[in-house]
Amino acid sequence: MMRDKVLGILVAGDNPATRELKVAASGPTVILVAGINGAGKTTSIAKLAWLLKNRMGKKVMVAASDTFRAAAVDQLTIWAQRIGVEIVKHKMGADPAAVAYDACEAAKGRGIDYLVVDTAGRLHTQDHLMRELTKIRDVVAKRIEGAPHEVLLVLDATTGQNAVQQAKNFGQAINVTGIFLAKLDGTARGGVVLSIKEQLNLPVKFIGLGETPEDIETFDPQRFVDALFGEEGEAETR
Repeated sequence: MMRDKVLGILVAGDNPATRELKVAASGPTVILVAGINGAGKTTSIAKLAWLLKNRMGKKVMVAASDTFRAAAVDQLTIWAQRIGVEIVKHKMGADPAAVAYDACEAAKGRGIDYLVVDTAGRLHTQDHLMRELTKIRDVVAKRIEGAPHEVLLVLDATTGQNAVQQAKNFGQAINVTGIFLAKLDGTARGGVVLSIKEQLNLPVKFIGLGETPEDIETFDPQRFVDALFGEEGEAETR
């Protein structure tokens, strides 16, 4: 049965723990968030910060290390204020790694539970920009033991097989640990998740379902498959 086959792909060699966020043994847990422009990265960070603060009751800080895109810092600032989490930011055009450095120091000093680091949206084909991601990763690794504890790649659920190549290239630069699948709705079923799982064995950890911070769910393979085949079944009966 196709439904069972798809579910088998999603859970192969998997267990629920692999889809949960890793937690630092001590001090702040650092989550690095990457993705190309337009994938929904900033909104996904807002959703993640909201979930950590409101559903898990954690003290959260975001770092605005996307210093190159116009209004990126402003957007994250607005989200941080709306959600009620702290933010560390520099002026537009500042060194992204310097922002990450300051955020690590602030997170340690203020007793932060989770530090979510935004990174500049970039094409996975731009080697020099990918090297900047590696620099950010190295900076947080030096400031906080075991960091980054998670590296989430935001993928647009409407993206085709190019998403697999994105995941491959980002993975080579920063060792992606999980996927945040954004813009998942009735017209975008996220079938690309199957290819990512089969080819790269990366777990989907979160899905974004709308535009507000509350529109986030942890990924449940069974529910995903039920929704996928449920929608297809409806389409076939019309």
